[in-house]
Amino acid sequence: MINQPKLMKKAQEEIDRVVGKERLVQESDIGELNYIKACAREAYRLHPFSAFNIPHTSTEDTTVAGYYIPKGSHALVSRYGLGRNPKLWVNPLKFDPERHMNDGDVSLLENDLRFISFSTGRRGCIAGVLGTYMTIMLLARLVQCFDWTPPPNGIDLSEAVDELSPAMPVTAFAKPRLPPHLYPTDQN
Repeated sequence: MINQPKLMKKAQEEIDRVVGKERLVQESDIGELNYIKACAREAYRLHPFSAFNIPHTSTEDTTVAGYYIPKGSHALVSRYGLGRNPKLWVNPLKFDPERHMNDGDVSLLENDLRFISFSTGRRGCIAGVLGTYMTIMLLARLVQCFDWTPPPNGIDLSEAVDELSPAMPVTAFAKPRLPPHLYPTDQN
């Protein structure tokens, strides 16, 4: 988002409209922060925290997407591959939160399995909702509290060999954008 100032501005405008500049974003605001939720979903899609889902074993012969999977087979789902699949996503390498704006309401779940954030199904991560809300709160507060500026050479988003982490450290400059009393300090 820092590399795309128009996206950052749109996210800040949404927060300013919903929350204002006299208080910090609260969990109760998340339902109205659809653009922020779309940004988080897009980050999950492009940058999964794990390359593969936890392996599963098929309990019966089945066919998935035209592929026969015999009973007892071990199945791995590539989170990285799903999120960047050009058959599922237009311009899959572009960070584009708008792709998640379905009639203005953004769901935190991905029921169509076009990407996987915290796993899915009966054995999905029991803390998936908590993790998603924590991510959205962190993102919302970083966007609300600071104006972000990239370093002179920009932010290098090239990926390391594992394709899950940046090749270079991500650095940016933060400038407070809210009244000073909203920034807690440890000074007594």
